[in-house]
Amino acid sequence: MNLLKLTKYGIYCPKGDFYIDATGKVDRNIVTHAHADHARPGHRSYLANELSVPLLLGRLGKKINIESLAYNQEIKINDVKVSLHPAGHVYGSSQVKISYRGEVWVVSGDYKLEDDRLSTPFEPIRCNTFITECTFGLPVYHWPNQNVVYHQIDSWWRENKANEVTSLLFGYSLGKSQRIIKNIDHAIGSVFVHKSVASMNDAIRDSGGILQETITIHEEMDVEALKGNLIIAPPSITKGRLLHGVGPISTAMASGWAQSGRNFGRSSVGRGFILSDHADWDGLLKAIAMTGAEQIITMHGYTNELSRYLNERGTSSFQLDELKGQPYKL
Repeated sequence: MNLLKLTKYGIYCPKGDFYIDATGKVDRNIVTHAHADHARPGHRSYLANELSVPLLLGRLGKKINIESLAYNQEIKINDVKVSLHPAGHVYGSSQVKISYRGEVWVVSGDYKLEDDRLSTPFEPIRCNTFITECTFGLPVYHWPNQNVVYHQIDSWWRENKANEVTSLLFGYSLGKSQRIIKNIDHAIGSVFVHKSVASMNDAIRDSGGILQETITIHEEMDVEALKGNLIIAPPSITKGRLLHGVGPISTAMASGWAQSGRNFGRSSVGRGFILSDHADWDGLLKAIAMTGAEQIITMHGYTNELSRYLNERGTSSFQLDELKGQPYKL
């Protein structure tokens, strides 16, 4: 049974007449989470997990037509059963479960298996077909224990503060930044954040998420307050006028790419902390095994490598892009 197909607008369910993380403007779109490569403006209607709604409103505008579901709440869309389940990627992120006449497919969105103490932890869903992300789908990617990484960040910040050096840590404004804020030692000093991080913090608090207080940086503030403390900002910003006159600054990046150096981005960053909101190689294989799926479709990342590995070990797998414009086949 062909429950989904790939069109020029993304993953589409013909029986239900809806899309998942659509790339073009469509009438009905289910959004797995609020990152810009999954949540795009212009759709006539949106469906997302209730925790993600304030984030989507903040990023896509208050006037979007959006409905929400609690995790594990099931609805019917044109006789297709749909439910959203925790993905553990970022706050409010979801996997999409689609059921029709006994056939069950799950679209993972992005996910990780570690419990970051803020996002609802990943929930494995038994299914016939699992469409999995594989951003880090190579055996080289093995994440260190996250608590070790938080300790490394604390030690770096503590040492900088002792030397009267300001710590500037780059991390995505949604996901990585809040994960760090949630788990670092705030007794070391004050935590300042870029306005884009602050807006996501506020949206998460509006959804009931518990985050420690942070201070939003603005151009008129007294830069003396920043000295020796921690600043969290998205990788897209530069020191510029915002941090002019702060004095000595030590920079670092929190990213899974820090393990290999590939796509690490900023050559001027002094240090990399290996912290990712995506599953590593072992996490991907564990998640796939927990679904019990007979067929695995790979998307986002090292799709060919992961599919080849699975096929060599007896699990039917192929890449999402191989079937562009064609229905998936069981």
